[in-house]
Amino acid sequence: MKEGSKDILRIIAAIILPPLGVAMQVGLGLQFWINILLTILGFIPGIIHALYIILSRGSSTPARA
Repeated sequence: MKEGSKDILRIIAAIILPPLGVAMQVGLGLQFWINILLTILGFIPGIIHALYIILSRGSSTPARA
């Protein structure tokens, strides 16, 4: 699968379920748990954070936890 299509899948996942998009990008580390908290506090902050993580990190591979 091309990197561009992976990014599109991550963005769609981030809009539907923000923690999933973050997990796909960086794994189950600190950013994932921050996103869980933001999504619980308000769905829109969770989406914004997830999109920020996905778009700022480019096409990196998920980090190992």
